[in-house]
Amino acid sequence: MKIVVLKFRHVLNWFGELTGSAVSWLTLFMVVGTFVIVVLRYIFDLGWIAMQESVIWMHAMVFMLGAAYTLKRDEHVRVDIFYRDLSVRHKAMVDLAGTILFLLPLSIFFAVSSWDYVTISWAIKEASREAGGLPYPFVPILKSIIPLTALLLIIQGISNLISSVLILTNHKVLFDKDSTSQGESI
Repeated sequence: MKIVVLKFRHVLNWFGELTGSAVSWLTLFMVVGTFVIVVLRYIFDLGWIAMQESVIWMHAMVFMLGAAYTLKRDEHVRVDIFYRDLSVRHKAMVDLAGTILFLLPLSIFFAVSSWDYVTISWAIKEASREAGGLPYPFVPILKSIIPLTALLLIIQGISNLISSVLILTNHKVLFDKDSTSQGESI
């Protein structure tokens, strides 16, 4: 049973790593897009609203789709000043409680509450409000990132739950080689 759980956790972490790596490429496209916008504007005196909007949306996508990847790497901002000094078991208890009480319920709330927002955007074939902005279907696709972000956070939350439960049940947890918590065990 433990092997199946560990393999499941490994698949979830692999998926989180894959999406995080894919999203990180958007930063390169943002830099290139911003460079092109600046060159067009200040050298050729041309403006392209759709390209400017695409850079803004890529920026939003990096933060939203990168949230689960950041959670996987345990690189999100912690407000709790006591967490860093806790033992591995106590950290697992805090992570378990935080995931169950906050992460999963809020992620489910975001997925459910954004559903109408996204489906209406698809139904009305929404385009940018700006003249020359992004046409249909870009805006609905981009709005679909909201429930996708929630889904990715739920997936990573389940992986974190598995890790916390394994630690709390005195199982040695082998962390992925990219994890910041390499080699920690009880």
